[in-house]
Amino acid sequence: MVLIVLGAIGATAPAAVAAGTGGYPYAHYHGPGTRPAAYEWTDSHGNAISPYGYYFRNCTDFAAWKPLWDGYNAFYGREGETALAPEVTATTWRRFLDPAEPVFGLVAEVDGALPGLVHYLFHRSTNRIELTCYLQDLYTAPSARGHGIGRALIEGVYERSQAAGIKRVYWHTHESNAAGRLLYDKVARHHGFILYAHDL
Repeated sequence: MVLIVLGAIGATAPAAVAAGTGGYPYAHYHGPGTRPAAYEWTDSHGNAISPYGYYFRNCTDFAAWKPLWDGYNAFYGREGETALAPEVTATTWRRFLDPAEPVFGLVAEVDGALPGLVHYLFHRSTNRIELTCYLQDLYTAPSARGHGIGRALIEGVYERSQAAGIKRVYWHTHESNAAGRLLYDKVARHHGFILYAHDL
């Protein structure tokens, strides 16, 4: 069993804004590699709480977040000569800290270390009145995989989106990401779309 703490990146998390509060205490998930039939969430005092009902602490530790961000980008070939420009990373981090920006992040904490992150953003849609959530980045350090961290981070995004009145979370991944897709097939549905992009 692994004790996972989810931390919201930034001074104020989106659900906190919606609720009119300034932040969240620790939330602990005691989970195996796959989600149990009944969630085993507890609050900071060890009290069991309902599914998607966990809380968050705030995370503003750039130095702890940066290695995860670098690992995620390296996984997709953005390293060395193809690495992101430093100003991109700096701007992304500033957006997490800016309450006017619809860009958010969570980190997982295990035994004082940060082994995983997820970044997501809220945006408008032409076929929905409410906002939609795009889960853009998800990464677990190789040494920490297989302990339910990725799943906890995805479900953290589900909870934050639901608290903001959002009814859909979506993401895409590379077709070669077989390990990731094994998890994604358990927590979401593949709708069969193919991604196209054109850089201008």
